[in-house]
Amino acid sequence: MDTKLFKWALLLMVSQLLAICASAQVYMTKAGQTSFFSETPLENISAVNQQVSVLLNSVNGEIAVRMQHRAFNFPNKLMQEHYNENYMETDKYPAAGFTGKINEQVDFSRDGTYPVSASGVLDIHGVKQNRTLNGQLTVSGGRLTLSCTFDVKLADHHIQVPTLVITKIAESISVKNRFELTLKKTS
Repeated sequence: MDTKLFKWALLLMVSQLLAICASAQVYMTKAGQTSFFSETPLENISAVNQQVSVLLNSVNGEIAVRMQHRAFNFPNKLMQEHYNENYMETDKYPAAGFTGKINEQVDFSRDGTYPVSASGVLDIHGVKQNRTLNGQLTVSGGRLTLSCTFDVKLADHHIQVPTLVITKIAESISVKNRFELTLKKTS
């Protein structure tokens, strides 16, 4: 290859790479909301965590979600204590999360509501599981709202339920997420 042509091609590739990096837009929140609900004939259990951290790269669709178990609030303090000590063992497994990538191409510059799915790894109770989660992404005035509902089977994440209370806790827990993301300011 001609040296001039090689230098020109290299310059073009570097400038395109710099343009991609400069246009990378990361949306985030530290106040996302995750809630869960367990329904049985004997007792319903619910909790809400409003301190969920989320990062979403609009250029490549990568997403990362992380939450501390102790940030879940229950209507009953005894439920909260049992959740942290007996089931989630938060001293040993303090956090849960999801890292993955949105499968669909979304135009983040155009307002609208888009059905999306993200494939990645769900990490709960120290057990990592490949999952594809379905949701909805709304773009409005430069802000993103991502919502997603999915089920978690306790057995899939080695969460033990004592036989004494097995009829009070569902085998599968419904998890709802709502994340309002804003563009991360770069310095």
